Amino acid sequence: MVSPHPISRLTRRQWLRYSGLVAASMGTTAVLNSCARWQPPVDDPVVRVGYLPITDASALLAAYDKGFYRAEGLEASRPKSYRSWAAIAQGFMDREVNVIHILMPTAIWMRYGVQFPGRVVAWNHTNGSALTVLPTVNQVTDLGGRSLAIPSWYSIHNVVLQMLLRHHGLTPMIQKPGDRVAADQVGLQVLSPLDMLDALQLEAIAGYIVAEPYNSAAETRQSGKILRLTGDVWKDHACCVVLMHDDDVQNRPDWTQRIVNAVVKAQQWAQWNRPELAHLLSQAGGNYMPHSLAILERVLTHNDHDFYRRQGAIQHPEWRSRRVDFQPYPFPSYTEALIKACQTTQFAEDVPWLNSLDPTQSAAELVDPSFVRQALDSVGGPQAFGLALDLNRTELIQV
Repeated sequence: MVSPHPISRLTRRQWLRYSGLVAASMGTTAVLNSCARWQPPVDDPVVRVGYLPITDASALLAAYDKGFYRAEGLEASRPKSYRSWAAIAQGFMDREVNVIHILMPTAIWMRYGVQFPGRVVAWNHTNGSALTVLPTVNQVTDLGGRSLAIPSWYSIHNVVLQMLLRHHGLTPMIQKPGDRVAADQVGLQVLSPLDMLDALQLEAIAGYIVAEPYNSAAETRQSGKILRLTGDVWKDHACCVVLMHDDDVQNRPDWTQRIVNAVVKAQQWAQWNRPELAHLLSQAGGNYMPHSLAILERVLTHNDHDFYRRQGAIQHPEWRSRRVDFQPYPFPSYTEALIKACQTTQFAEDVPWLNSLDPTQSAAELVDPSFVRQALDSVGGPQAFGLALDLNRTELIQV
């Protein structure tokens, strides 16, 4: 008899607090009712990818669409789109899918907050997010007394945003319905990316911080402007990572290696074929995202450092960070620094499990970089992505 998995301890209230489903979406009863289900390991040879329609998923989608999974001898079904981070996390835990891109802090929450055995095997991309605000907002201090949206409490967006607010003398506030926001506070609430766009258009919020192409979409609509690119706060950070089931990683290492090989090759292709990638993702191409080619081209090919420096969105031009870039190696230094940053970040619930984590030990348990190391050998080594040969780096965070 299979013992109940620790996920069964996740209560409805905990799930609501994590996901922001109360404010973020409708029709979630099935997701919430399934929280206590536990599906045992399965030996499924088919690569079943789950994704949200954001550019963070590019590598997983290109690996399918351009045949990189097939070239590795893998059978793969068409990637399955989810509307929210809560839904994709639940789909992964229910084994609807076996490879997902997920917010790195959510991967930490899944393994340690509810003890679900997931393993990070690669990064999907670097940078790729921004703080987008109403056209009348010109600096961070203008946000005092107002509300901002984030995609999840367990997101790099929440972490970086709170860094920015504190640096400018503002206090992040977990905003609940009916709460008033003081002049020295900024209310934070969770919304889905699609809802963010509409809320900004209606000026129901002063801005949001989220992955592309929703920042580009606001620019195109002229309903918002980018106040700061997140890659200009934390140099070449990962937002989303490739997460697989721990039992697959341990018991099917060859299958896992071939998946990572495909993802690494897809990222190398994406680096040099950005216009084609934009078309592939758009409604005009593979229709993986509900966005026009123009919006996705702006994200993937528009890299006007001078414009964004004048606007203030880029304050570290010497970093030469791309708006969205691709490299697969999951640096341990990033995971360690992220855990430390999360330990000083506010969440919608108490997180004693997070505060008790040892960053170095947890990084070693959660992330397995060995598959990417081997995959890099087949594409020309770390230098193919401009990485140091020893695959070490120092995290650079400057608010």
